[in-house]
Amino acid sequence: MELTYTGRGLHVTDEMREAAAHKLGRLERMAPRAVRLDLEIINEHHPSPDALKRIEATLHTPRKTFRAHAEARNVPTALDDVVERLERQLRDHRGKRRSLLHRGNGGIESAHPGGAPADTTE
Repeated sequence: MELTYTGRGLHVTDEMREAAAHKLGRLERMAPRAVRLDLEIINEHHPSPDALKRIEATLHTPRKTFRAHAEARNVPTALDDVVERLERQLRDHRGKRRSLLHRGNGGIESAHPGGAPADTTE
């Protein structure tokens, strides 16, 4: 999976990159077909001395794109929140796909509950 980092209002340091790569490694195990993850770290300029850090993440897979964002006082906390939100989206998406697969999607067995094939003349 290709990781891209973008910083707006601050410089993305090597420590931030390493922490992000470590924490986002869990997502790679959950979505092995993921193509690219774009991570944008934004320094919010508020009048208060505690300027918030905002992280926006976009995970590109072959069939779907997942997005999440979080705000916190420091980058590692916001990164944890973003990873949690992306994991939740991936779990929910996988659960939906599994339930559709196990449901049968309207095959012959579900269309004729008596067990008789549709082309019999009884």
